[in-house]
Amino acid sequence: MAGLLDLLNSPMGKQLISGVAGQTNQPESKTADVLSMAMPLLLGAMKKNVSTSDGAEGLMSALSSKHDGSILDNLGGLFQGGVDDSVVQDGAGILGHVFGDKQPVVENTLSQKSGLDAGSVSQIMKIAAPIVMGFLGKQTSQSNVSDSSGMNALLGSMLGGQPQENQSLITTLLDADGDGSILDDVAGMVMGSNKKSGGIGGLLGGLFGK
Repeated sequence: MAGLLDLLNSPMGKQLISGVAGQTNQPESKTADVLSMAMPLLLGAMKKNVSTSDGAEGLMSALSSKHDGSILDNLGGLFQGGVDDSVVQDGAGILGHVFGDKQPVVENTLSQKSGLDAGSVSQIMKIAAPIVMGFLGKQTSQSNVSDSSGMNALLGSMLGGQPQENQSLITTLLDADGDGSILDDVAGMVMGSNKKSGGIGGLLGGLFGK
């Protein structure tokens, strides 16, 4: 089972980072930081959404109809000459659907953590979202996932088999009331800024040589 960490560390991940950096005119190191924080949050939010049968059904129908993974077959072509507007619009729709009214809070938190402005973070996430969905779509068909419990297990394994406490940190972040303070504390725990070993942040920090 290919996890998210494997994806970001793979040649395809490097291509994704350099492509998104070029598209948003941001340094690759900062783009990598944002992606390494945003992608687990995206999957964590989806994992939360599939806990209801409606949420699971909605996600699976989106994967089978539009996000089957073919976007991954030609990432070079995707970034050549600029990412198509339809991809960015699709990403905006995915983020709105997955994060709902928490989206600005998530973007502002990632902005504080990465040092990029929230607008650039938003742009990076819009391009990354359809690619994450494509990756998920490919894994879904390879694993023959057909129901919410299968989807829940798949998302859990893609998050790198995180222990339950780390999973719940993501959920807490996405459940935060949006006043910024609790969210920031939890984000610190999720993203490893308090140097807690074994957290998602510790793993992802290790990816980019921090």
